[in-house]
Amino acid sequence: MSSKVQEFGSVETAQLPARPLHLAIGMFDGVHLGHRAVVEAAVQSARRSGGVAAVLTFHPHPSALIHPERSTGLILPSATKTRILLGLGAEAVIVHPFTMEFAKIDAEKFLEWLKQRLPHLAAVYVGQNWRFGAGRRGDVAMLVAQAGPLGISVFSAPRVNYDGEPISSTRIRTLLEAGNMPAVNALLGYTYFAEGPVIPGKRLGRTIGFPTLNLAWSPGLKPRYGVYAVMVYKGAGKAGLTGPGFPGVANYGVRPTVGQESEPLLETHVLGECPIGAGDDITVEWRTFLRPEMKFAGVEDLKRQIARDAAEARKDLG
Repeated sequence: MSSKVQEFGSVETAQLPARPLHLAIGMFDGVHLGHRAVVEAAVQSARRSGGVAAVLTFHPHPSALIHPERSTGLILPSATKTRILLGLGAEAVIVHPFTMEFAKIDAEKFLEWLKQRLPHLAAVYVGQNWRFGAGRRGDVAMLVAQAGPLGISVFSAPRVNYDGEPISSTRIRTLLEAGNMPAVNALLGYTYFAEGPVIPGKRLGRTIGFPTLNLAWSPGLKPRYGVYAVMVYKGAGKAGLTGPGFPGVANYGVRPTVGQESEPLLETHVLGECPIGAGDDITVEWRTFLRPEMKFAGVEDLKRQIARDAAEARKDLG
C-alpha cells in the first residue's frame, strides 16, 4: 500500500499493510467531537507503535435496513464522511456494506469474524456506548471478553460532553432540525457546510437586486427551512478551497413566494462583489439561523425582507 490514503468498499477487499492494525469502529455520522476522540486515539496509538490507523464504518445506516419506513437521515454523505475521517490522520477508511447478512453476525463472534478478515488487527477503538452484533447485544464488556484470547486490545473512549450533556449524532440531528447552528457547530467541532457545483437558476434574484448562487443540495437530514447567515468559499472539500471566504445570506427551502419547488434548494446571496458563477464548486458554511422560510404577498415584500435579512447577516458575521 502506498502512502496515499485509501478507501475500501468492504472488510474483505481492504488491502492494508502487514503492520499492527489500529482500527476505529463506528457509524461516525457527522464525525463530531466524540467520534474524533475515538479516531484520534487510534491514529496516535498507531503512530507511537509503527502500526496502521484505519477506520471501519458502515453504509447505509442500520436503520435503513431494519426500519426502512423511519430510517435515520444522515448528517453527512458517505463520501464527505470518509474525507473528514481521512483528514484526521487515518491511512484508510473501510466503508463496509450494512446488509442483513452482516446484521445477523452473532455478537459473540464479531471480533473473531473481523480478525479472520483483518489478520493484523491489533487493537480496536470504539465509543463507550457502541453496540454491535445481532440484536445489538454486543457492548464494550463483551468486546473486551472476546479480545483477550485473540490477542487484541480494546480502547473505549468516554463520551464527550457539551453543555452538561453527551455529544451524539442524534442530538446534532435534533439541533439541525431546529436551526440551532451555533450549537450544531460546537458539537461537530467544525462548521456545518453544504458543497457542490453552482447550478443556473431562474435569475429572479438578479432582477430584484439579490443574485444568488444555487445548489441542488439534498442532504440525508434536511436542516430547518429558513434563512441563514453563511460564509461562502470557492472550491469544495476543505483542502480544495481557494481564496478568502465571502459573507452571505442563504435561503434553504422550497421558495413558496415565487413558485414552490418539490425539493429544497440552497440559494446564497453574497454580500458584496461575487467572483463565483454557474459551474463553479462552492462550499457554504452555515453560521446562524435568521428566520423561518415564509410566503410573502408578493415579490416586493420578499425584496424588502431579503434586504433586512442581508443587514442582519452582516451584523451576525461581523
